[in-house]
Amino acid sequence: MERSFAKEVELLRKGDGEYFEGEGILAITKALLQSGVSYVGGYQGAPISHLMDVLTSDSKGLMAELGIHTEVCANEAAAASMLAASINYPLRGAVTWKSTVGTNVAADALSNVASAGVIGGSLIILGEDYGEGSSIIQERTHAFALKSSAWLFDPRPHHPKIVELVEQAFDMSEASHTPIMMEFRIRACHATGRFATKDNKAPRFSKNSPIEKPEFNLDRIALPPSTYMQEKLKVEERLPAALKFLANNKLNEVFDGPSDDIGIICQGGLYNSAIRGLQQLGLADVFGDAQIPILCLNVTYPLLDDEIVSFCATKSAVLVIEEGWPDYLEQAINAILRKKDVNTTIVGKGPFPKVGEYQAEVMLKGIAGFVEGAVPRGVDLAPISAAVAKIDSTKSLAAELLGAPVPKRPPGFCTGCPERPVFSALKLAQREEDIGELHVSADIGCHSFAALPPFGIGNTITGYGLGLSSTAGVAPAMEKRTVSIMGDGGFWHNGLSSGISGAVFNKSDNVLIVMANGYSSATGQQHIPSTTAGGNVPPDTVVPIENVLKGLGIKWIRKQHTYQVGKMKNLLREALTTTEKGLKVIIAEAECQIAKQRRLRPLVAKALKAGERVVRTRFGVDEDTCTGDHACIRLSGCPSLSVKPNPDPLRKDPVTSVLDSCVGCGLCGEVADAAVLCPSFYRAEIIQNPSALDRLLDRTRSSVIAKLQGHVDDAGAAL
Repeated sequence: MERSFAKEVELLRKGDGEYFEGEGILAITKALLQSGVSYVGGYQGAPISHLMDVLTSDSKGLMAELGIHTEVCANEAAAASMLAASINYPLRGAVTWKSTVGTNVAADALSNVASAGVIGGSLIILGEDYGEGSSIIQERTHAFALKSSAWLFDPRPHHPKIVELVEQAFDMSEASHTPIMMEFRIRACHATGRFATKDNKAPRFSKNSPIEKPEFNLDRIALPPSTYMQEKLKVEERLPAALKFLANNKLNEVFDGPSDDIGIICQGGLYNSAIRGLQQLGLADVFGDAQIPILCLNVTYPLLDDEIVSFCATKSAVLVIEEGWPDYLEQAINAILRKKDVNTTIVGKGPFPKVGEYQAEVMLKGIAGFVEGAVPRGVDLAPISAAVAKIDSTKSLAAELLGAPVPKRPPGFCTGCPERPVFSALKLAQREEDIGELHVSADIGCHSFAALPPFGIGNTITGYGLGLSSTAGVAPAMEKRTVSIMGDGGFWHNGLSSGISGAVFNKSDNVLIVMANGYSSATGQQHIPSTTAGGNVPPDTVVPIENVLKGLGIKWIRKQHTYQVGKMKNLLREALTTTEKGLKVIIAEAECQIAKQRRLRPLVAKALKAGERVVRTRFGVDEDTCTGDHACIRLSGCPSLSVKPNPDPLRKDPVTSVLDSCVGCGLCGEVADAAVLCPSFYRAEIIQNPSALDRLLDRTRSSVIAKLQGHVDDAGAAL
């Protein structure tokens, strides 16, 4: 995983009368332990990845003491299925995954659990990242809550409130027999805060206190006629129970303000951003006390009609701050008010954009537009207009000084990424006449970046592990074989069951490349069934990918170390041109460079401290030899490669330069040689704490070089 929380985990043992201080992820974890959960499972994904890291890696001892079962699930559907434990038994459980892209996968299981209803409190913790740039697609979780009749919490980013709402979510789930979805944005997940702790609570039933007798109830099975009754219960019993709990426990918050002829209703997760926007407009102080009243919706579904009416009835206009589209809250609030014959003007999408993240500038301008239009009493509009004008003038000045728009900075492969050489090889292969351009179906993962410069490879991206299945429609219509990309994380998540098994069954005659970097890299280097942890002896749970492929009956399987670009190119050529029919799979093997460096750095530091010999490999470019062709850059895109002025005054083209960020993977030289033989790259070994033999060899080499140089100088003098 990306980082260790081993030290912070000890803080999770704090009890009554103590205080916890740390990241939001750990606050959520502590709240789960205080709620008496029996089981926790999930699938990692930003911004909630660390929750599973904490629960399954760093806190195993604590979990065992309490009897809590934790499990890294194969995918989000498997995680949602864990909640089936709470359908028949008073087991409190929590599962977690990444917002909509994860909920898409989990939807089937989620619908069945929500239909059957739960006895034990069931909480789904979601990393909501709409607009934050860590998701492939931009959608909201709200629609899934509406569809499945699961209640949706959106907590205000404040540690005490987050902990309180997690605890109350379990109570509300049990009171209404309904699973609850709780979404957290990146700021809530990683913000540091403080709250008073309670004693951890061992679950009623667990591995330490097992259930003696299983329960069977046909009414809780998702089969007709039970499903008809379940749907009726959703509306007639579960929803009223949820509304009653919501009203009695006042989960939503009202913050009063003097300018009470207008108001703001916002999603709980956007409250801090809204306060910041008000501060910048002079409408809130540094303590967060706003001049305009705010209704903070920590629960966005269901809504309390009386609460909405009570807040809006005395106001001429109310601003609804709701990130994303469709405007579910705005529509719902309008419907509530019109049914109650309340004529308050509701404003939402108008001053605020329909799409995109509500970051600082958007929030400021949106609130400013509303206030200027509503003209509330007691509010001086001049400072508000001045604040907006200052932002616009600053942006105009910056644009003038820059002289051109700031270049876009899209995501890209890390330095030394083992997937980069595969795409270099694929690009070189497509240059050959008998291969030509190919349809390449990409996948979610690091390899998605291949669609960006300098590669421009990847015609479609349709979902995690779906790179191969997405070719089913297009491959028969293509003159040449198609190429599909799948990571080893995607392979185990969905690719094996959907794409590969389907391709075998339907006798696909195309090419699949499995990027086997050893981890679920894009989400934090979590282990997967085929992980061997950087070459260590595989544990009993390791399942080699090639064994699975052979078990499915695939005969054409090749493994290739990714950094050998020439060999990879030849292998791709063989796969694309062979007369052998059936699916052809290339397993491109090399450890994720980030995970490798994270694993090696402490070992190197330890060795250096102990005075042991350490050898580091570095690459460089001979400036006198470099032609300025820059094929090494164009075909690899490595961020450690740059250019600098040519030292030869007679040559204008800049030469390639290797920066200090180089990790010594050797791709630059490999790709340059594979394209056009390039003699300018050299490989050097930097030895720290050299041995006596190293020193002797260095003196010998230096002496020989000096003598040879002397001969050259003498010859030049003689001429």
